[in-house]
Amino acid sequence: FICVMMSGGNTQIINVKGYTEFEVLGKTRDDAIGEAFDKVARVVGLPYPGGPNIEKLAKEGEHTYDLPHPVMDDTYNFSYSGLKSAVINLVHNETQRGNDIRKADLAKSFQDVAIDELVRKVELAFKNTGIKRLVIAGGVSANGYLKNEMKKLCDKYEAELLIPRTLYCTDNAAMIG
Repeated sequence: FICVMMSGGNTQIINVKGYTEFEVLGKTRDDAIGEAFDKVARVVGLPYPGGPNIEKLAKEGEHTYDLPHPVMDDTYNFSYSGLKSAVINLVHNETQRGNDIRKADLAKSFQDVAIDELVRKVELAFKNTGIKRLVIAGGVSANGYLKNEMKKLCDKYEAELLIPRTLYCTDNAAMIG
């Protein structure tokens, strides 16, 4: 199966071939997706952990901010530092100009772009490996929008999607194991 592990510390796509045999297809070059969620939440004034708070606020917003898409190449690697920096710079510049930030719209725009990159990389893995089973894991896998987007992708490729219960997506021994 293909596993996408997403947390504050890393983002990886792994080809799991057996209980003890796996190949890391791609990983974080710099900032992991969970770290980006946390820092974007902080810059817009939301409490830690940022992921659930960004997701909740994004439900009230529209995708109106034009944010850069990270690592638009055909590798499986991830980089969220540019997206995170773009949000920080946007907020800083608008604040300096005396303009209000539409926080819900910014949360929606950020979440869409961040998760779109995950979906795009998983789709690439489906195409290149022919594997039709996906496991998502780590703290970010608790995100409902992510789950929905991965379900759509798996439906498109007639792939099986395995998602741990939200209880096991938080920082705990079961998730770490």
